[in-house]
Amino acid sequence: MHITVAGKQVETGDALKAHVRDGLGTIAKKYFDHALEANVTFRRDAKGRLGAFNCDINLKAGRDVFVRGEGEGPDAHRAFEVAAEHVAKRLRRYRRRVNDHARGLAEERAEAAETAPQYVVSAADDEEETASPPADGVATDGAADGAGHGAIVAEQPAEIARLTLSEAVMRLDLAQVAALPFRNTGSGAINLVYRRADGCIGWIDLPAR
Repeated sequence: MHITVAGKQVETGDALKAHVRDGLGTIAKKYFDHALEANVTFRRDAKGRLGAFNCDINLKAGRDVFVRGEGEGPDAHRAFEVAAEHVAKRLRRYRRRVNDHARGLAEERAEAAETAPQYVVSAADDEEETASPPADGVATDGAADGAGHGAIVAEQPAEIARLTLSEAVMRLDLAQVAALPFRNTGSGAINLVYRRADGCIGWIDLPAR
């Protein structure tokens, strides 16, 4: 997580910056370990009270998830701790709502869920990948069913839930998996959401048969 620490009429030395990094790192690891960035700003109390400091934390916890926390204290360290407590509480509530929503979806969709075979295929060796096709152009020795591209080493059923696109994206984020197939409740077709190399979410919308 990228953390920026700034001060308005407040000195932000190495000790304070380390305190901020450690505190936010602990919170992110506990509640939202894929948080992206945080901006932390310290300033003197606007009312001019002697020895009073304010701290503002703006945390981007994930895609379209932004959390803000404010704190006040007799010194910058304490002001940050109060603001960090606010951020932690809001992330905890958000995580609870997301988990409750996911459990509700699981209960609602349980009867509508379907399964499909899921295979684990071993990587083909160099000889198989570079082998020349037969002269008559007809695949043999299992090549037609994919044997030339590695052997099936495991098979297990995979659940295909009936979801909206937003529900599928939420499940992808919750499970932290690379891809998630689902049956689109709107079209009835099998769709796929997946995490792209640039961090964005991709969506493959297949036409219904």
